[in-house]
Amino acid sequence: MSVPKSHQDSTNGPATTRKLAARRRREIVSVLLFSGGPIFESSIPLSVFGIDRQDAGVPRYRLLVCAGEDGPLRTTGGLQLSAPYGLDALSRAGTVVVPAWRSITQPPPAAALDALRRAHEEGARLVGLCTGAFVLAAAGLLDGRPATTHWMYAPTLAKRYPSVHVDPRELFVDDGDILTSAGTAAGIDLCLHVVRTDHGSEAAGALARRLVVPPRRGNGAESGAGSRHLDRSLPEEMGADPLAEVVAWALEHLHEQFDVETLAARAYMSRRTFDRRFRSLTGSAPLQWLITQRVLQAQRLLETSDYSVDEVAGRCGFRSPVALRGHFRRQLGSSPAAYRAAYRIRRPESGNGGSGHGGDEGGTGSGEGGGRGAATAHQNDTAVPGGMGNSAGGHHGMLHAANHYAARDLRDASRVHRDSPQEGSDPGKPESDAWAPRVPGQRGRG
Repeated sequence: MSVPKSHQDSTNGPATTRKLAARRRREIVSVLLFSGGPIFESSIPLSVFGIDRQDAGVPRYRLLVCAGEDGPLRTTGGLQLSAPYGLDALSRAGTVVVPAWRSITQPPPAAALDALRRAHEEGARLVGLCTGAFVLAAAGLLDGRPATTHWMYAPTLAKRYPSVHVDPRELFVDDGDILTSAGTAAGIDLCLHVVRTDHGSEAAGALARRLVVPPRRGNGAESGAGSRHLDRSLPEEMGADPLAEVVAWALEHLHEQFDVETLAARAYMSRRTFDRRFRSLTGSAPLQWLITQRVLQAQRLLETSDYSVDEVAGRCGFRSPVALRGHFRRQLGSSPAAYRAAYRIRRPESGNGGSGHGGDEGGTGSGEGGGRGAATAHQNDTAVPGGMGNSAGGHHGMLHAANHYAARDLRDASRVHRDSPQEGSDPGKPESDAWAPRVPGQRGRG
């Protein structure tokens, strides 16, 4: 995860905040609820900011739960909620959280949008969790800014609000005074980030332990390889568009080496027209979409086959294993071999196991041999770290395999820019790091 030094573990808040109006208090957090909002997303900020955990070293916030429209508010399962405050209470908050919006096809209430605009003008920090980003976008507060939302709705957000720099690969985006998160559980990540920004890493870590969640997610080392999600779906509007046939062809021929120029030719369009049309429909550049599909295909092959990484690269249309490794790490936060290893550890039935010096196939073998087996198999990029037993040798084996992965990744990093094809010839062009939470100073990718 790439985080500018000036913003790491900050205790002074985002660098680009406005001066807070005198009537607002930084310790007050307002949560704006609407009828039809999902209860899980709505409960996240209530739990993070509304419970006194000072005994655990977590500074206390003052929570104001506000109704964004007339109640009672209905939520998941037909439950009815009665918020103790209305929109007027937003005027006292230093932070306003919009946890979710009931439907991406419906406009939010005008009164709520006006209240959010006033809060922003008066220096409040605004937080949109999951589809809450649609409410902030409808208020015009995300124009020209980077943002994220649930991956399923990111193309719709990008299409409906073209001035918003939508990146569905992010867990959350911190753009100073406006923050947004991806779907569901990523709201916890963003709320912990808010606590970390306000009160430091110790307070955020203490809260994370209380919630029994990782204090940080964002790369393979922190969250475990494979914890990030990629999806091949496209917006519903794509189904009736002529480009749908081209997209279907691309998905069926990912094992072949072709580039965006090939797709543009199949669509009988110039490259520029194709890029513009594809982006307007999906919110994503065709090159980045194609790279993501190739990485997703590699992810599936690593999970379901015994192909070496070299073979996986060829079967996914990459010109070299180095190109695959570079893009795989950027998209999923780990190397292909480390991803396969972690995947099979979570599913030990896929490994053959072993004990002593016979554990060369990895799996759930015990003793020193299990670990040595992981390192041996690693040389062919098909390693499954062994040594999952109780002996000290097992832990040594895991460490040994991890060191091998780290050394190989450093070698690959030095070669990826030299060996990756350029944009005009193949979708192997390295992109900026994916899915690392963006913080102030990392503006939209354009």
